[in-house]
Amino acid sequence: MDEQRLDGSRVWFITGASGGLGRSLVERVLKEGERVVATTRRPADIADLGARFHGRLRVVELDITQPDRIRAVLDESVAEWGRLDVVVSNAGCALLGGLEECSREQIQRNIAVNLMGPIDLILAALPTFRAQRSGHLILVGAAATISNYPGFSVYGGSKAAIEFVAESIRAEVSAFGVRVSVVQPGPIRTPFIKTSIEAAASTIPDYESTSGRFRTLLGRMDGRQPGDPARVADAILALSRADNPPFRLVLGRYALEKARKALVARAGELDAWEATSLSVDFVRQAG
Repeated sequence: MDEQRLDGSRVWFITGASGGLGRSLVERVLKEGERVVATTRRPADIADLGARFHGRLRVVELDITQPDRIRAVLDESVAEWGRLDVVVSNAGCALLGGLEECSREQIQRNIAVNLMGPIDLILAALPTFRAQRSGHLILVGAAATISNYPGFSVYGGSKAAIEFVAESIRAEVSAFGVRVSVVQPGPIRTPFIKTSIEAAASTIPDYESTSGRFRTLLGRMDGRQPGDPARVADAILALSRADNPPFRLVLGRYALEKARKALVARAGELDAWEATSLSVDFVRQAG
């Protein structure tokens, strides 16, 4: 263990590592000579990387909705490699449909993966980060948190919720030398649309012009997304090395333009309703 501590390489813990962005990030980090604990529900899908990077990759089966298992896997990794430097919460899934079309069970399942899963991961990592007085927590967000779409109410809502949880945690742990960032990528060319989006339990004709239209748009986009997962992995690696990393890092032209439009729209709304906003305060008495 002591030799591994002294070799200069950092230890990463990456969830959702078997495909898409997760796999690209694992491979990119390993090529830099660093060590990775890659967690996935399908370890066989990433077994080939274990053969290529023997001794620097641990592939572990993990369901992000099992908090006791998360803590056990993370503690085992720290015990083996002596430290923890970067935790990337990447595992996630989407629920597509108007809110009224989704079942309560589907909603709860999506929140369990996108909100409670990352919270449990953070809870498991923070004691080690605090003890070290160092560490970087990186959460993979979504363009839906910049401004949401019809049909993504639960997905965008759960991703936005963990983003604001992270914003508070950042303020709580900064004194310990722990850094927190959220990556907001635009559409990335991965299998996510085919493999990680659950359709709503029912369809209601009234929603065809809203959530139904968005569902069609996603189908047409599949395989044509502008984001390159390898380049997103490069950006996350650069983020992890920055002396002063941002809290939010928007990635891709689509997401950047979307973020700017959202800021302009919000500023316009603030200006338009400024008088009403100011009208609710107690009136100061003269003299």
